[in-house]
Amino acid sequence: MDEQQKDSVQEDANFEGNYIEKFKESKEQEFYPGELISWKLKKQSVKVYAQNSVLLLNIIDQRILKFRYANDGYFEDDFSYAIDPEYNTGDARYKFEDQQEHILIKTALLKCYIAKKDLTIKICNDKDEVIMEDEKGYHWKEEKKYGGDVVITTLKSDPANKYYSLGDKTGKLNLNGTRRELWGTDCYGYGNETDPVYKNIPFFTGLKDGLGYGIFLDNSFRTFFDFGKERKEALSFWAQGGEMRYYFIYGPDLTDVVKEYTELTGRSPMPPKWALGYHQSKWSYYPESTVRELADNFRSKKIPCDVIHLDIDYMDGYRCFTWDNKRFPDPKKMIADLRKQGFKTIVIIDPGIKIDPYYPVYQQGVYHNYFCTRMDGARFKGSVWPGPCHFPDFTNPEARQWWSGLFGGLVGDGVAGVWNDMNEPAVFEEGTFPRDVRHHYEGHPCSHRKGHNVYGMQMARATYEGLEKFNGNERSFTITRSAFAGIQRFSSVWTGDNMASWEHLKIANVQCQRLAASGVSFAGSDVGGFIGSPDGELYTRWIQLATFHPFFRTHSSGDHGDKEPWQFEDKYLSIVRRFIELRYELMPYLYTTYWQYAEFGDPMIRSISMAYQYDKETLNREEEFLFGEHLLVCPISEKEAVSRLMYLPEGKWINYWTDELIEGKQEIKVQAPLDQIPLFVKAGGIICMQPKMQYTDEFEPEALSLHVYVGDDKTTSTLYEDDGHTKDFERGLSTIRTFTQEHADNKHLIIQTTEGDYQSAFKQFEISLHALKQAPQNISIDGESVNFQQENNNIKFMADKLFSEIKIEY
Repeated sequence: MDEQQKDSVQEDANFEGNYIEKFKESKEQEFYPGELISWKLKKQSVKVYAQNSVLLLNIIDQRILKFRYANDGYFEDDFSYAIDPEYNTGDARYKFEDQQEHILIKTALLKCYIAKKDLTIKICNDKDEVIMEDEKGYHWKEEKKYGGDVVITTLKSDPANKYYSLGDKTGKLNLNGTRRELWGTDCYGYGNETDPVYKNIPFFTGLKDGLGYGIFLDNSFRTFFDFGKERKEALSFWAQGGEMRYYFIYGPDLTDVVKEYTELTGRSPMPPKWALGYHQSKWSYYPESTVRELADNFRSKKIPCDVIHLDIDYMDGYRCFTWDNKRFPDPKKMIADLRKQGFKTIVIIDPGIKIDPYYPVYQQGVYHNYFCTRMDGARFKGSVWPGPCHFPDFTNPEARQWWSGLFGGLVGDGVAGVWNDMNEPAVFEEGTFPRDVRHHYEGHPCSHRKGHNVYGMQMARATYEGLEKFNGNERSFTITRSAFAGIQRFSSVWTGDNMASWEHLKIANVQCQRLAASGVSFAGSDVGGFIGSPDGELYTRWIQLATFHPFFRTHSSGDHGDKEPWQFEDKYLSIVRRFIELRYELMPYLYTTYWQYAEFGDPMIRSISMAYQYDKETLNREEEFLFGEHLLVCPISEKEAVSRLMYLPEGKWINYWTDELIEGKQEIKVQAPLDQIPLFVKAGGIICMQPKMQYTDEFEPEALSLHVYVGDDKTTSTLYEDDGHTKDFERGLSTIRTFTQEHADNKHLIIQTTEGDYQSAFKQFEISLHALKQAPQNISIDGESVNFQQENNNIKFMADKLFSEIKIEY
């Protein structure tokens, strides 16, 4: 970001700050719905007429209610980029009661009271516990500068309440006491107080007296959320235009709230397995010889890696969908050779299309009117890396279809995935597009005030659809910097242009937890920091953290030093290698965790405040998180630290490195020398692992390692398998293995059941029993005794067939 751009962004921020102050001072201009006049009941909704407004309450299912308000009596077309087009409403049955002071709408789980005097709302559960209650409720004021209304909802709050999610926001994990803004921004070198940042996900979760719920504000205008910053007793959210339209989602478990939200806004497709491997990137790897040398180094140094990213310098003059033929004279052969070495190639594509009358992509965009225009019809012009550019209107379905068709050449060259950047959208002159830029918005013409926050998502959508068009039966992979609610249907994300600092390691941890709690689990950070040069210790600790983030990529700005693992001293390199190897050993567990996210909406990583919301000690913890069902991680985030305090939630936990069994619900001091990250396994969990490998499909392992962490309670663990790269699993070619542990008298049983038709390569099981309280007298597999080895409290043995039951007798 240059000085002119910074000045422009600051001017914009000042304008918005003044806007907020004026908003506070102009209370007399606020309008309210007024008294209830009448209502109309329909099969799935209740329409309530008041003096100044109309409320439409839709019952989506027994735990989701949708609220819409029309100030002039007429509702907008109910169009949303966020809601999954394939979403089907559930059980919308309700009961209606006309009470003296309220009307009451009841589902099996919720009671929604609407006050007759002013249309304020109170929502209780079936036990009459208040979950959400209006303070001022819905109100609005005229937007005199641009037209329309600023639409606001104000709820009651309390300093004891907890608020989470809201996308990639920095700062404290608990949002209470803060004000946050959603207006996608190119925030190069952002800090822990920077706001707004890249993504726009107007969904937050709340905890009130232990009860979890969520609110999704389905409005793409510039939006604000005040979680008790202005007044500690109030929570407000507002948008600078459009309709007040929000969904209330009841848990009471926070994990279930997020699952319901991802059902509403769409689930992620299964990625190719290689996308879950390690990625290496830099601005920029060129020419071809540099890329080949990079690949050779990974293989010769035995550092696992699946993906190499090419930044903007692979292009001809930064023209999208082109190659610089001097730097890359035969990209198709290079990519094919890299594939033989086990590498997939990802290229960056930005939205700016260079103004060049001899450039076919520019010619097509002009001829078909696919570029964004100003208010009076002139094509918008803004400068990015190629110089003056025009920008496709990705809210135009015809423009998206055209854009999708442009990927045939890159896919034909062997490109495996696409990385969308600068799509907030970012331009050098003013930071982003002027507000008068026009958008098609799926047949709902609007200005950039409404189109800005969805621009990056719709670009990622068009990119994903392009890869789908040309990939045939192969799965597609896209990554985007900017996003709106529902982005998980199309793309993974990363957290943008961070910095090489210990503070940013902490920020990355919080951002990825927050994104997962916002429905976007496939997320990661630029390991080591995009800006600046980490020392070996910081890079090592960041690698350790990112090993447990779904998207795992080192990326750097080349003018700040290289960040390939071998750039650091051997003592760091050996540890980095070992953790990347661990990532690949954990691939069966990680891949299963992704399937649980794609199929059921389970967040891949979970803050312990989400996973253990009924334990008050977890609610302000920020660094500990669950990775999948069974692993608890807490990174080292301070220089030269070799131990740290961390909190173990309820249950029993086993130190991954030492097999020490520790009772939960306590804070402990855990040792963490440089070659370890604090890592615990929940007692009762089974962690499925494979042999280490240099890339995900280097070979098909014949032995699956089952690490059984013995617990007292009956527990289940899952292993999902398919071929990892095609869509054949959609036709049923997959297998789900369920492992159940249970105690019976003096016996411990491990029972395996399988479902599905995928033929696994695994032909035997290497079984390790961890944290046994006593040595077994006998171990049998399907009734036949087997030999076992004992090392301290651990037992190892082999199963040479697909077993149904393992019996451990004491």
